[in-house]
Amino acid sequence: MATKHEQILEYIETLPVGEKISVRRIAKDLQVSEGTAYRAIKEAETQRLVSTIERVGTIRIERKKKENIERLTYAEIVNIVDGQVLGGKAGLHKSLTKFVIGAMQLEDMMRYTEAGNLLIVGNRFKAHEYALQAGAAVLVTGGFDASDTVKRLADEYELPVISTSYDTFTVATMINRAIYDQLIKKEILLIEDILIPFENTHLLYEKDPISRYRELNKETTHGGFPVIDDSSKLVGIITSRDVIGHSDEETIEKVMTKDPITVSLQTSVAAAGHRMIWEGIDLLPVSDDHGKLKGVISRQDVLKAIQTAQRQPQQGETIDDIIKSQLRIPQADKLTLEFKVTPQMTNAYGSVSYGAYTTILVEAATAALKTKNRRESALENMTIYYLNPVQLDSTLHIKPLILHISRKSAKVDVEVLSDHKIVGKALLTFQLLDR
Repeated sequence: MATKHEQILEYIETLPVGEKISVRRIAKDLQVSEGTAYRAIKEAETQRLVSTIERVGTIRIERKKKENIERLTYAEIVNIVDGQVLGGKAGLHKSLTKFVIGAMQLEDMMRYTEAGNLLIVGNRFKAHEYALQAGAAVLVTGGFDASDTVKRLADEYELPVISTSYDTFTVATMINRAIYDQLIKKEILLIEDILIPFENTHLLYEKDPISRYRELNKETTHGGFPVIDDSSKLVGIITSRDVIGHSDEETIEKVMTKDPITVSLQTSVAAAGHRMIWEGIDLLPVSDDHGKLKGVISRQDVLKAIQTAQRQPQQGETIDDIIKSQLRIPQADKLTLEFKVTPQMTNAYGSVSYGAYTTILVEAATAALKTKNRRESALENMTIYYLNPVQLDSTLHIKPLILHISRKSAKVDVEVLSDHKIVGKALLTFQLLDR
């Protein structure tokens, strides 16, 4: 039987897109406490079923597909520009296809404004009116209000009219930055992207005998399985090590590992992979906030996903991507890397920032390891034991030296030079990932 929390989530999913939701209403409709309703609404926000907007409230939104994540909703625009909704609240859940800056004559402006657009403009009331009639929402800059006619049209067409105190250029920059951030988010692999779902997961029940484990082990050749109770709650995990020396008649609950390490659907694949390496585990159960099993991931799934992602073209560049793109390999020495300190890589004093510096060190050491060992590696520890300030426009030469490499780990010493003088030294320890 579904819990009250699950019933609320199911109820929210049935609500029409654009419907306003409140803790009090949920509590009253489903006869639950306001605390239970509040926690379920927060979970719905995590699952991207609802969105909470200041001065508007919480509304049901359409769950975004990952491939369309770069398309913002009007509700997100309100949050980005710290705006106030003047009219058309019922259309906040809709997505915009592009934004148009109204910095031209009215007739010319309307040639560029289509349905699904967002017109960014100041206090030009006729432009507001024409945009709504064309099927576009309106963002009024400079803190100006809209006319009563425009507000009435916004409600009638269910197209938001939003007011913000920022100027047009600032608003356009903020929205552009948000779209860029969404592109980066799109590229980050989450557990939900590679999960083996619950219905396809080989699992055992706590009351099953050990003989059932051995049957499943023989049938699937898998070494470990999650263990659940009758309500599908994760209670443990069982591996071949746990059953050694135990008879077939004993129950699984007596030999399983209780309170296993778990991750959520929103955990990144990279974070899960590192956790599996540090803990030395090959199977990781995925559960929700209430401990219900959602599925599992294996170490092979994680490695395959990371390797596939590395081969995909990037659409939104992070600082790490920018640093990596600026690393060069001089012809003379294929192990040495060259890097020029650009303005965005510096701190307030004009020296290379600590973050950029550490990224350079890790990239150089990782590149050196790949020449000796084709396996993936994960940084375990880094000790920087000498660092001189490196000024803007300096050219750095980064020289990694592998001190030790074994089946499971490696140590790399990295030397950083500028104008043939040593400006930095570091020792990095890596864990090597088994395929």
